[in-house]
Amino acid sequence: MKKLMLILLVAVTTLGGTAYGQTPVAHVNTQKVLDTMPSRKSAMTELENFERRAVKELQETQQQLQADYEKLQREKATMSPTAYKFEEERLMKKSQEFQTRQQELDQQIQILSQDLNAPILDMVQKAVAKVCKAEKISYVIDESSLLYSGGRDITDLVVKEVLVLEKEKEAAAVKESN
Repeated sequence: MKKLMLILLVAVTTLGGTAYGQTPVAHVNTQKVLDTMPSRKSAMTELENFERRAVKELQETQQQLQADYEKLQREKATMSPTAYKFEEERLMKKSQEFQTRQQELDQQIQILSQDLNAPILDMVQKAVAKVCKAEKISYVIDESSLLYSGGRDITDLVVKEVLVLEKEKEAAAVKESN
């Protein structure tokens, strides 16, 4: 559906442009812009570190649950049915707690990702807006949405602008901390 709307937008823009004059349209490789941003790299590192710690915690818990279950199976013959039932219920409860913790960590990872990426994406949007204003561009489409690209590529201009914005943000943070 999005691609159909994009094709329709490009077709209307192209047809309208030939009838009423050119409507400036450009494209940008957002992924390339993001890959050049130091703040994005540090955000990705922070997110990866958090994910690594979460995975380690879950693996250790899962291994402990597995060991406890295997121990219970080995000792089943020497346990009374009531004691076995209590131990089995205890392990079931631990398993449910494990699943709850897994869901909590998944949610925390999503929230952290959103929190870390929101200012970065905002900066990219500001950079695109500044480039569009300076270059008198009416529409910008991300390259990932294009079926064909023969138009103007403003990726390098956006990269330069986003790096300037990052330096300004960094300088303001240093000035604020002093």
